[in-house]
Amino acid sequence: MKRFAMYGILASAALAYAPQVPAQTVFVSTQLRPIEEATVVREDLLKDAGKVDYVVEEPPQFAVRMEAESEAGKHTVSLVGALHGELSPLADKGQLESLDDLAKKLAAEGMPQSLLDLGKLGKSSQQYIPWMQATYVMAAKKEALQYLPAGADINALTYDQLIEWGKNMQDATGQPQIGFPAGPKGLMSRYFEGYFYPSFTGGVVRTFKNADAAAGWEKLKALWAYVNPNSTNYDFMQEPLAAGEVMVAWDHVARLKDAISASPDDYVVFPAPAGPKGRGYMPVVAGLAIPKGAPDRDGAVKVIEHLSTQQIQLETASKLGFFPTLNVQLPPDLDKGVALLAGAVTRTQTSKDALISLLPVGLGDKGGEFNKVYMDAFQRIVLQNEQIDDVLKSQGATLAKLMSDAKAPCWAPDAQSDGACPVE
Repeated sequence: MKRFAMYGILASAALAYAPQVPAQTVFVSTQLRPIEEATVVREDLLKDAGKVDYVVEEPPQFAVRMEAESEAGKHTVSLVGALHGELSPLADKGQLESLDDLAKKLAAEGMPQSLLDLGKLGKSSQQYIPWMQATYVMAAKKEALQYLPAGADINALTYDQLIEWGKNMQDATGQPQIGFPAGPKGLMSRYFEGYFYPSFTGGVVRTFKNADAAAGWEKLKALWAYVNPNSTNYDFMQEPLAAGEVMVAWDHVARLKDAISASPDDYVVFPAPAGPKGRGYMPVVAGLAIPKGAPDRDGAVKVIEHLSTQQIQLETASKLGFFPTLNVQLPPDLDKGVALLAGAVTRTQTSKDALISLLPVGLGDKGGEFNKVYMDAFQRIVLQNEQIDDVLKSQGATLAKLMSDAKAPCWAPDAQSDGACPVE
């Protein structure tokens, strides 16, 4: 009996000092947060990736959580999925593992070096692995094409032509037929930061309150006369498009996908309009990174490798509307709606007047405040009809303080800065 008791004590001691293997790999993501998208990730994309707990968080909460775990030295998260600009602050604080070996392997399997270089975030080693990419485009019901201005090229529209198109549709139907996702959970702030401001001013922060910006806001007010007023309630434009509430809409490709995939023969998909400075557009790159101190690094690496396979990348495109980071040929039997979206993305990227505007970088937990500056300007100028110069002056002061507090340098298309990006 004593021998059995001793064996029991030794076994208990061995268990106490054995390395603890996590029951699940905790994967926290700021992307694919809506319930429908998160369900596809959990039930389809990750079903053969081992035991993974896929947790979604809003970007501000994500930043707070990662900072708290780093400061406490108590880590629960083994893998993070977030946008380029959301991962940059973690890299700057030395909170991400180097993924050089994984990057070499994926480069050999067809991931473009240009994308992998983005994942270095300006460092000497690989900070994240590019996971998926997307952008924002416009979509229209084919019945709207009859109202296009004479001589207009749907793939090379200007703002003046979009305004004229809107007027023609409204005159013919008696209703405003253009829609934007300006609702509480819509992505309208990205329209201002990646499309409107670059197209009219050639910048985003430096040019926030200059004369070009004021002229741009005047043009947007003219456009808004033909925008469905329910736009301030729209979060995903696929719903009002499918319901026939609008004929023309701008949104993220993943938030247009359901309507277009359901009736691909009813739609055309095309680049956003150009302004005096070019055709602003925002490439969206999401990456996968491993926090330092991750309790299950091996599991995290397996998940990254799994999500980076050709099969899963194509499944991500087909089911979620986010496009591969691997250099793969989209198959001929790909969902017709996704193929339409992919074509518009390609035409946007290859437009002669394309002007890239990167997602905000270096703002940390102030990303929400940054977006609010642009949305507040929109509310005051377009919806409340306040004086443009007065609004730009006050909102510009708010933006300047925010950039200074965050110590965030400029990003493209603004010229580089020494220190915080100035509002000129």
